[in-house]
Amino acid sequence: MNRVDVLVVGSGCTGAMAAQTLVEKGVQVLMLDGGKTNEHQSDPTAFIQQRTTSEAQHETFLGKKFESLPQDEIGTGAQLTPGRQHLIAEVEKFLPLLSETFSPMESLAYGGLGGGWGLGSCVFSETEMNLAGLPVAEMREAYQTVADRIGLSGANDDARNYTSSFIAGIQQATPTDDTASFLLKKYAGKKESLNKNGFFLGRPCLALLTADKDNRKATRLRDMDFYDDAEQAAYRPWITIDALKKHANFSYEGGWLVTHFSENESGVDVVAQHLETGESKVFLCKRLVLAPGVLGTARIVMRSIAGGFDAKLPILCNPYTYMPCIIPARFGKSMPEKNIGFAQLALFHDAGKRHDDVAMASIYSYRSLLLFRLIRETPLNTRDARTVLQYILPAMLIAGIHHPEKFSDGQFLTLQKSTASPTADLLAVSYVRSAAQQAHTEAREKIYAQALRKIGAWKLKVVHPGHGSSIHYAGALPYSSQEKPFSLASNGLLYGTKSVYVADGSGMTFLPAKGLTLSLMANAHRIAKSLL
Repeated sequence: MNRVDVLVVGSGCTGAMAAQTLVEKGVQVLMLDGGKTNEHQSDPTAFIQQRTTSEAQHETFLGKKFESLPQDEIGTGAQLTPGRQHLIAEVEKFLPLLSETFSPMESLAYGGLGGGWGLGSCVFSETEMNLAGLPVAEMREAYQTVADRIGLSGANDDARNYTSSFIAGIQQATPTDDTASFLLKKYAGKKESLNKNGFFLGRPCLALLTADKDNRKATRLRDMDFYDDAEQAAYRPWITIDALKKHANFSYEGGWLVTHFSENESGVDVVAQHLETGESKVFLCKRLVLAPGVLGTARIVMRSIAGGFDAKLPILCNPYTYMPCIIPARFGKSMPEKNIGFAQLALFHDAGKRHDDVAMASIYSYRSLLLFRLIRETPLNTRDARTVLQYILPAMLIAGIHHPEKFSDGQFLTLQKSTASPTADLLAVSYVRSAAQQAHTEAREKIYAQALRKIGAWKLKVVHPGHGSSIHYAGALPYSSQEKPFSLASNGLLYGTKSVYVADGSGMTFLPAKGLTLSLMANAHRIAKSLL
């Protein structure tokens, strides 16, 4: 068997960007991936049309087996619709995890968790890049490259300094719905005092097309964004993989779980297990790029490097809170027929205005996820809650608040032997924040509620879905200027190896609260470029 130039593990956002950079430069690339796909047939019509005319709408909104109905607990992945269930298919079996304090989401899907990404796209500030261990000049160039590839839309308003900032070529934002327009108008009247207290409101930057690009169509505002990608207006990494398959120097093999690797004089031998047959196979490459996600990369590295089962690796995850809110002035109002399910607004809190401790709240109007997902979270019985929620639906919004995160001693990963696992091991996670960290987060949530009240939105409840629910992970193999085990050089090279690179968020030494995915893709492009 010939050795391929580069083997990329993972088809998610980071794997897709790294592979595209390499393929465009003529490098021979093989991608290995779990490859789970969506078997749910989508209806390309709009939300209102489906709700009023479709006799099979229960399959779209609840699932053929009602798999989208709420489980016993609200936690990570609780809002996944039938069209997104493949994102977590067989994860518990092949990626077992043991923890009482951490409930992450992982994926074996074609396109990874990028298949359900909320599209929020933000550049890190120079301060945030320095804190995260990312080279500023290289990242700025990489941000623009990725933005040109995937297409971004946004507005030039008070949020832009925290979202698209220096990126050129941004498409126009989608129209605001009545709820967002109301909040923006209230913000304009309170802007001086809110800005003084470090709050800045505006449109989010989204990886959503409002004008046609390449073979992708602009959004038709169907409000079905949580269910399908009919016009491919929303960027999903599988779009990139589909395009790469047309190149002679790219090949893709799905159905594989990479378990470990070993180096020799000829390159890297990569061992993978077939998800269906259990077959073990060795793939040969000259260089290896790991991009299955931070937790997946940690498993592979700990299995492959001496002392891995004795190692304790750090982990970062943005603390996440969401607040259902009511806008009394919107009671009984009508809702737009055309809309998007993605965030309408972004509210940033930067108390010191230094871009080193920025929190971000994504503000969503609520409709297409349907009321059954909220009924259990109201202080009413089911019958009354349904009636009340129907009336107040036009007045509802959800504010999802992400907080920045630094390393703490109580946040770490270990790999443990397990005879019950197909890989004979499982990942154990402790995620315990210090009292000071927790107090800072709770204080910030209180002032977020106050800021929302100033613009007319009143908090109903504060929901803490648990650590891991932000689906923002980083830091297991931190960047280091000194060579030491289980850390990375600035160019992504895994110390102790000659040809193994990590292109996901494993190296970051600080986790900003802003939408993470654009930065992960830019970093993956940067690292792939360094291989050239």
